[in-house]
Amino acid sequence: MLIFVPYVISEVIVGTGWGLMLQYQGAVNSLLTNIGLGAFKVDWIADPNIAIWTLMVIISWKYIGFAVILMLAGIQSIANELYEAAAIDGASYWQIQRWITLPLLGPTIRVWAFLSIIGSMQLFDLVYIIWGQYVASTAGTSTMATYMVREGRLAGNYGYGNAVGVAIFVISLVIALTYQRFVLRRDTEGALTGDSGRKGK
Repeated sequence: MLIFVPYVISEVIVGTGWGLMLQYQGAVNSLLTNIGLGAFKVDWIADPNIAIWTLMVIISWKYIGFAVILMLAGIQSIANELYEAAAIDGASYWQIQRWITLPLLGPTIRVWAFLSIIGSMQLFDLVYIIWGQYVASTAGTSTMATYMVREGRLAGNYGYGNAVGVAIFVISLVIALTYQRFVLRRDTEGALTGDSGRKGK
C-alpha cells in the first residue's frame, strides 16, 4: 500500500515537496548534517552532474507503485499448477522464478516498458515544478515537453512551439509503432481470436 501511495499523489504535490526538500538548505541536506554526513551535502537540483540522477530517483519513487500493480496482476494470472509441477520435479525457488515467473511475466514487463518509454517522452510537470522554466536546461534535466513550453509559449514563438509538439507526437508514434511491430507482436498475435485465429490454423 505504501509503495502505491506515491503514484496516486498529484504531480504538483510531489514536485513541490521534493523541490523544497532537495534545496541546498532543505530537509535532505539538513538530515545529512544532523547524522554526521555533512560532507555529502550537494545541490541536488542545480548541479548538472547530479540533477539528472535526482530526477531519475524521483520518477522511480513516483511510478514504482504502478509497476508493482502491473506485476502483481501478471503474477496472479500465472496458474499455480505450474509452480506445483516445478516443485514436484525438484526445481528450486530461483529456478522457478527464472523459468516460470519471468517468461510468463514477459507480456506484462513489455507493456510496462512501453508505457514507461512513452511517458518519459512526455514528461513535463515534475521537471517544470521542481526545476522551473529555465533551471531545467542549465541543470541538464530539460525534456522535450519543457523545451516546447520554454521555447514556444514562454518565448512567444507559438509556431515553433507547435512544431516541437508535432515533432514529439511523430517521434512518439514512430516509437510506439516500432515497439508494437517488433516487441509486442507475439503478444498481440497470441491474443487473436475469432476469424483471425481460425485463418492461422
